Amino acid sequence: MAGSGTQQGFDLHTHSVFSDGTTRPSDIAREAAGIGLAGFALTDHDTIDGWGEARDAARDAGVDFLPGIEITTKHAGRSRHLLGYGIDPAAGELFAALAEVRSSRLGRAQEMVRRLSAAYAITWESVVGEEDARTVGRPHIADALVAAGYFADRSTAFAEILHPGSPYYLGTYAIETVEAIRLVRAAGGAAALAHPAAFRQRTPTTARELRELAAAGLWGVELDHPENRADWLPPLAEAAAELGLAVTGSSDYHGVGKPNLLGERATDPALVERLRERLVTPR
Repeated sequence: MAGSGTQQGFDLHTHSVFSDGTTRPSDIAREAAGIGLAGFALTDHDTIDGWGEARDAARDAGVDFLPGIEITTKHAGRSRHLLGYGIDPAAGELFAALAEVRSSRLGRAQEMVRRLSAAYAITWESVVGEEDARTVGRPHIADALVAAGYFADRSTAFAEILHPGSPYYLGTYAIETVEAIRLVRAAGGAAALAHPAAFRQRTPTTARELRELAAAGLWGVELDHPENRADWLPPLAEAAAELGLAVTGSSDYHGVGKPNLLGERATDPALVERLRERLVTPR
């Protein structure tokens, strides 16, 4: 059962500098220990490059670590993000698909920067900085625009020029959500739907869509998330209960990239233990 607060909970959705966060995995581990979390999952976008650092730092800090990832997917033609926990890092089929996602995201980001540079004094170098290995996306472009003095923060940059209706916006390739669930399960992991009622979405995931994803093998749904709209949640909570889906709580922490605070939403350690029991190789 998910719940608010940090005491002895798990934050199952965090991001580091390996994708669009501003904090190193080791710093997330130390902060998790400092606020009393039992553990955390590192779920960078489409990459697991931060796992080693996160695992070592968690061990040193005395907190538990659950390896995770956030996969760029789409369902019924709409963007949906999928959290995968405990996947095998040697799962070739999954990581081949993720490589295609990352390649598309990179090309898309480069083209958006090219379009923006005609009106804003930013360059590709100012977007990627010294972190060429990151999964680059719109948040990095927003950060470059903020650093150049055009906008106050990421949220403002997104709202004004990086949204889907903007002439600077470009879509990107995403794995079908049902297929991504299959890939996560084939990799020995468990899949949870991220922030299904986030206010930044034009529409929430519907109860019907949740049933479709549950039929494909979805394990859980992130209903306790700071960006979920309360008025969109009741039908999803009802469907999750009917389908027997685990309900998780997470912050979606990005360091200073978002106002979300580490551990502001958390998941009961007992649920995390049940999650580990269903993984092919508990991690």
